[in-house]
Amino acid sequence: MSISSEWFNWEPSLLVPAFYDLLWGTVSFLIVAWVIYKKAWPTFIATLDERRVKIEDGLLAAERAREEIKAEREQLAEEMTAARKDAARIREDAQESAKAIVSDARSKANAEAQRIIDQAHRQIEADRDSAEATLRTEVGTLATVLAGRIVEANVADRDISRQVVDRFLDELEATTPANTEA
Repeated sequence: MSISSEWFNWEPSLLVPAFYDLLWGTVSFLIVAWVIYKKAWPTFIATLDERRVKIEDGLLAAERAREEIKAEREQLAEEMTAARKDAARIREDAQESAKAIVSDARSKANAEAQRIIDQAHRQIEADRDSAEATLRTEVGTLATVLAGRIVEANVADRDISRQVVDRFLDELEATTPANTEA
């Protein structure tokens, strides 16, 4: 007996099926595999390709989103820096404006104080001149009365009495050692 005759004449067992079962099972398997390969495999591949494309698109979208978030964070950081600089500049401007306002108010107050002082000096000078004129008139009147009593004559002429009084006061001013002014 040869090997080929043994191959075709073996007795089926649980582990090794009969030849015709192996033949028809293999043919059936090949037919089912060919039908799956022609009909189901392209749909399966297309579905896998669609999923791959969706996953790649999702990954690209996620990467773009990460880049956009990174760019927005950088832009936000730049805006925050600019805002801080603007706030510092505004504070400096406000401080400068406050200093200018205070300086302006001080200069106005100094000018007003100087105006009030000048006005007070003018008023004092006017009051002093008025008091001097009044004093001169009263002293003149008293001198005239005194002179009239001394001479026992009444000076009736006002111009003459005024000249006498003015001359007396001028002499009096010239003889006083310190001519004090307030």
